[in-house]
Amino acid sequence: MKKTFFCFLLVLLLTELTTSAQINPSNITIARDSFGIPHVFAPTDPEVAYGIAWAHAEDDFETLQLVVLRGKTKLGTALGRKGAEGDYVIQLLGCRQTVEEQWNTLSPDFIALIKGYVAGLNAYANSHPAEVKYKQAFPFDEKDYMTAVVFSISLFCGVDDVLPQIIGGKVATIPGFNPQGSNAFAMNSLKTTTGESFLAINAHQPNTGPVAFYEAHLQSEQGWNMLGGLFPGGCLIFHGTNENLGWAHTINYQDKIDVYQLEINPANKNQYRFDGEWLSLEERKAKLKVKGIPVTVGKKFWWSKYGPTLKTAKGVFAIRVPALMDIRALEQCYRMNKARNFTEFYNALRPLHLPMFNITYADRYDTIFYISNGKMPRRNPDPKYNWKSTLPGNTSATLWTEFKSITELPQYINPPSGYLFNTNHSPFLATDPTNNLDKNKFDITDGWETYHNNRSQRVTELINGDKTDYNRFKQIKFDQQLPQQLKYTYGIDSMLNVNAGDITQLKDIITTFQTWDKKATAGSKGAAVFLLTYYYLANKFKGVPGRQITKTEAVETYQYVYNYMIKHFGKTDLTLGDVQKLVRGDDARPAWGFPDVLTPSFSEPYINGMRKVTGGDAYICFVRYPKDGSLPVIESVNTFGASMHPSSPHFKDQMAMFQAQQTKPMTLDKAEVLSKAKKIYSPR
Repeated sequence: MKKTFFCFLLVLLLTELTTSAQINPSNITIARDSFGIPHVFAPTDPEVAYGIAWAHAEDDFETLQLVVLRGKTKLGTALGRKGAEGDYVIQLLGCRQTVEEQWNTLSPDFIALIKGYVAGLNAYANSHPAEVKYKQAFPFDEKDYMTAVVFSISLFCGVDDVLPQIIGGKVATIPGFNPQGSNAFAMNSLKTTTGESFLAINAHQPNTGPVAFYEAHLQSEQGWNMLGGLFPGGCLIFHGTNENLGWAHTINYQDKIDVYQLEINPANKNQYRFDGEWLSLEERKAKLKVKGIPVTVGKKFWWSKYGPTLKTAKGVFAIRVPALMDIRALEQCYRMNKARNFTEFYNALRPLHLPMFNITYADRYDTIFYISNGKMPRRNPDPKYNWKSTLPGNTSATLWTEFKSITELPQYINPPSGYLFNTNHSPFLATDPTNNLDKNKFDITDGWETYHNNRSQRVTELINGDKTDYNRFKQIKFDQQLPQQLKYTYGIDSMLNVNAGDITQLKDIITTFQTWDKKATAGSKGAAVFLLTYYYLANKFKGVPGRQITKTEAVETYQYVYNYMIKHFGKTDLTLGDVQKLVRGDDARPAWGFPDVLTPSFSEPYINGMRKVTGGDAYICFVRYPKDGSLPVIESVNTFGASMHPSSPHFKDQMAMFQAQQTKPMTLDKAEVLSKAKKIYSPR
């Protein structure tokens, strides 16, 4: 027995030594270009992952520590009660349990990749103890990392919308879920004047924090050479381009989550009916450590056949989320990073481990492709079940257990129009009308989007039958014009019909708005009125989609805008840039954009009546795939810069370019990167 145990320990030790020996920091080269963007080169993929962990930590270690704490369910130790709420949700969703149960489904090469990333971040923490703000973060391991990944993916699938509705008592009961998003465009030789394929990657994300894009270039000697954007904690490129192909993600809004109301036994509140029998809820307890509280706090939750279950004043509700049933989404992204052609890329998508996101694709071989990707349940088609609302949680008829194949999802390859695009709108409006898919041929229980938004409506106005040159292609993405037919949730047509002469005090405000050219430029006075109008109405009529504004409400809104401008600025002769600012540190500049133009900005109250841009147009990357097979021509820009340190020259060195809608050249060529690099070093 002792001999067996000794051998077991020896195997564990040798395994650990072998894993550690695989990562030799001296093999890793980090080359920083003139904008501080890290280009990581190494012989193996795990070494590259080690390098990007180190480089990203140099630029934004504090955010990375919060990602680690999320995976360890110790956010409460850093952020107090707010963090503890996140820890509770992670435990409620069973993220760590799913990771433990499915760990062996991960491929050895992907496990090696995340081991490299985790080793790199742990090594940075060990080498820079003064920068460790949250002591509970380190060390962390691969399962902590994957727990954070599973939770993040569940948020993109709607958990962050549904849980507050349940807890707040706003979810529909038995009997009886946003203009943010992203842009992606692809064209091939049928549409481009040069005969090349073009790709525009343009995610609309917060400009700081855990889902703000960080730009990097990752290259190994194992066939990995990818440039693009990743989130904090990313061990690979989320979307971008390699030598042969590239893709852009946009958020899709098909039905990725189901909510059930359980029928509880009147005689036993811990039992629920299922197919005529009373079953017991499985009681669990979240263990929460909260900053400032010396003891561990316990909070109950439950588990039913449907999944995570909550007891509320309105009843007992469960949620069922495909994203919580598969931990291999990031592994699928790894396969996408290393695909060399469309066949390999499609095969990477085929298992549908990635449970969300539209994918718009282009490659050097003149192939363009779009799919509304998702891990879609095979739901009961009986019309008595409304899959867009709360479902009865007392029957196996609503308990789906299987998923659809990739061939059942809306997708296009090389349409005769020569172009594909998505702006978070309907997958059935992805190209010209004669080549769009028929929505009636797809399962209604999937909840596919069927609508245009303002951005997609505007694209249909900009893309005509003529071929498009590269400059025009970029102009489409940088367009700041609303479409002729507005697609906002709240109808403002009545505001355009108010007679300015009827109300003397509001005459200038009304005239400015009614004569506005509907452009989101920083110098526009009409855009300033619209910005304040938009946020006022969004707050007033929140939760009432399709609400039309009456004439009385229109006058009330004009009065609000007038009062707001006079109170905070002392005048109404204001431009959008006077009211809305792009802020980095103590640098505040006039900002263009508002929700749902192709160059959007989302903002929040700042100081002295001004609003601060918190997100919207973020990482932008344009790619051209030359016909001669040479490396793609790449240009990009991010909102601020590569570093989160105010003392760094790269804290805001892209800010002026971003404002001017300009880009910087990027390359996948290692020799060119090294010859022009401003700093070359290894992680030490």
